[in-house]
Amino acid sequence: MTIPSRTTDPRRAAGWKTHAARPAAGGSRAGQIIGPAFVAAIAYVDPGNVATNLTAGATSGYLLVWVVVAASLVAMLVQFQAAKLGMATGKSLPRLCRERFPRWGGRLLWLQAEVVVLATDLAEFVGAAIGMRLLFGVPIALSAVLTALVSLLLLELRRRGRTRPFELMSAAALLLVGAGVGYDILVTGHQSASGLAAGLVPALHGQSTLVLAMGIVGATVMPHAVYLHSALAPGHGTSADIAWRQPALIRRALRLDCALALGIATVVNISMVALGAGLGSATGGAWAGDLLEAHAELASRIGGGAALAFAVALLSSGVSSAGVGTLAGDVVMHGFLGRRVPVHLRRLVTMIPAVAALLLGVSLTGLLIVSQVIISLGVPVALFLLVLFCRDRSVMGPLVNAPITTRVAGAAGAVVALLGCALPFTVLL
Repeated sequence: MTIPSRTTDPRRAAGWKTHAARPAAGGSRAGQIIGPAFVAAIAYVDPGNVATNLTAGATSGYLLVWVVVAASLVAMLVQFQAAKLGMATGKSLPRLCRERFPRWGGRLLWLQAEVVVLATDLAEFVGAAIGMRLLFGVPIALSAVLTALVSLLLLELRRRGRTRPFELMSAAALLLVGAGVGYDILVTGHQSASGLAAGLVPALHGQSTLVLAMGIVGATVMPHAVYLHSALAPGHGTSADIAWRQPALIRRALRLDCALALGIATVVNISMVALGAGLGSATGGAWAGDLLEAHAELASRIGGGAALAFAVALLSSGVSSAGVGTLAGDVVMHGFLGRRVPVHLRRLVTMIPAVAALLLGVSLTGLLIVSQVIISLGVPVALFLLVLFCRDRSVMGPLVNAPITTRVAGAAGAVVALLGCALPFTVLL
């Protein structure tokens, strides 16, 4: 099926530049492309992932490691598709929707995407607030305000055109989260290599593990990361015209970028499950995954260093993902509506629900669960739009999906969408 276009020239419809450009060396060009996936990967180690993976490890041991691996593989495919779409068209997924769908359709898509971004912000603020409280004893509400300020400082780098430093800081945050979790695994112990290997075999034990598995999937494949990655991929000294002429190079570079960034995120997520399993075993099953109690258990049983590493990892996860969430919100509004508001004003508006909930004393764990339920409702929409565009040669040109890629992406998207739609009913009912 070909998506209706306002123009007849596919390259003009996709926004490709038609002027001649001097091709750069393959290795140099590939190096320029690498980076955006590390920004998107922050969404895969946000506080929602921390809470879900630790709870899975604490209550089910290594049983759900296979879910983390499977969801991460789907995420790699999804993010590769998003990056490829951006490279092929020079436009973000939201902008393509605005240009190719009726106005009312674009407005509805924008509305659901904004709800997803707000829910994402909620989870990230909660995680950062908990991290600041654990580290500095800062009140939860004040922590949310400080998180907003820090995320704005990070975004200022990109607003001033400092794209590479922003990507490097995202990569550093990803590694910092992994280092904190890795250190706690070593000092906590109670690990089982055979248990971890057994966890790679698909299995579920009862409804509780089914809910956790659905939560892991919902926390892994994130709609706002899809929208954001499609906007970040264009540029880096590479135009859509070059992508048209050198599709093989672009595919290799994007695969490498996604494999490196999301591969690290996958290892971090598996490590979170292992930490949850180890700490749950060390406490004799008394700890069930609560983030605040995890810090207390690490401090009392292991020592201050372990508790500090956990708090730093959680704070880094919350602050960095909050910055990414704000950037994704800007992409969503500008893409779907063609409008852009000052990023500082947008952060002020999007932080209000999170701060209000924290001031009202709502359960932090409850807020994380509600946020993941809301986010899961946006997964089917983002995946459907992505597959729809990536299979259309008039949009993608030489970067169009191979039929087998479309089938695999469609099947994976359908499974994730089914789980995402079922999660709210399973959790709430």
